[in-house]
Amino acid sequence: MALHRRQVTYSSRPSHAARRAHAQGDQMFRTYDTSYITGKRQKQHRGHIVFGVVLAIVVALILFFAISSCASKLGAGELVPEGTNVTITVSEGESTSSIAQSLADARLVSRASDFSDAAQQAGASSSLKPGTYTIAGGTSAQDIVSLMVSGPDTSNFTVPEGLKASAVAQIVSDAYGGKVTVDDFMAYVGNASSYEGDYPFVAGAYNNSLEGFLFPKTYDILDGATADAVVRQMLSQYQTETSGLNLTSQGLTSYQALVLASIVEKESDDSTRAKVASVFYNRLNADMRLQSDATVAYVVGHDPSSEEISSTDSPYNTYNFAGLPAGPICSPGLDALNAVCNPESTKYYYFYFQQNDQGGLDYFFSETFDEHRTAVSGEGSATGTSSGN
Repeated sequence: MALHRRQVTYSSRPSHAARRAHAQGDQMFRTYDTSYITGKRQKQHRGHIVFGVVLAIVVALILFFAISSCASKLGAGELVPEGTNVTITVSEGESTSSIAQSLADARLVSRASDFSDAAQQAGASSSLKPGTYTIAGGTSAQDIVSLMVSGPDTSNFTVPEGLKASAVAQIVSDAYGGKVTVDDFMAYVGNASSYEGDYPFVAGAYNNSLEGFLFPKTYDILDGATADAVVRQMLSQYQTETSGLNLTSQGLTSYQALVLASIVEKESDDSTRAKVASVFYNRLNADMRLQSDATVAYVVGHDPSSEEISSTDSPYNTYNFAGLPAGPICSPGLDALNAVCNPESTKYYYFYFQQNDQGGLDYFFSETFDEHRTAVSGEGSATGTSSGN
């Protein structure tokens, strides 16, 4: 099974094609034979005509490639639909053109110039404030300009599902404008035992780390907050969210349930969490290795290669070591935790998924390796991943 990243590829900018057209036209002009254009007035006149033709060709090429590139950019994918939120971060000192391109790449505007023009018309190019913005699809360029002039909402911040503690630390630091630093936050994350008195469920955490316990949620910004206060805010949320769950219902300890939920979070989507959880339970009960690429990715920091899977010597490598990994690989959401507490009852030991034409994932579950191999060979692609080999 492998960690699958949802990726979107955007067309190149129109300026790339324009530069290519310039280069082609320049090359044509440099290699054109003009040696005969000397002396007589008639020949000079004829040379002017030829030069005009070449110049017209160059201009036509520039327009053709620029327009084609723009059309390709717009046709590569529709704008973000209304009701879908996209997070954009504006860095300190970032130029309007750079912000505009980020918005175009994120499909919030059709063209970067839409935002640049709106900012210029509003006289706001020098008034766009840095920070993290959550922008809904369908928001006009003018409204995005107004939003960035007002500045980001500093009353709360959101921790998405499936992040490592280090990524959560960066979100917290950004939300607090650096007043809570990444290093300070991670220092408290790495001292789980200091929280056992108030939060007994963290006792025995692997490597004394709070990895997995930083619950995904939208949190209020705390006045005068310290790293310790923010960590406690997240641990309290974890305690509240899991109070209605029986984490030991399937024979695991509560910490093991968290570990398994973190894998399910990475290996499933909203419609398959309970079924994916059943595959892992079936494998554990049959003394089969989990063989999850997501656990190796936690160690190497990216989708692992076959060589990395075989050579990575880590208690997180579920190809080389039996059972669950040593600790959680991310902070799972409530749905993944619930799936581990209430898995489907299946006979599946394998699953495979690949991206479909709609940008979602198609899953294929199998009871035997032969069925699994048939599913992979019949539906396989470079984007597909599978459980078990």
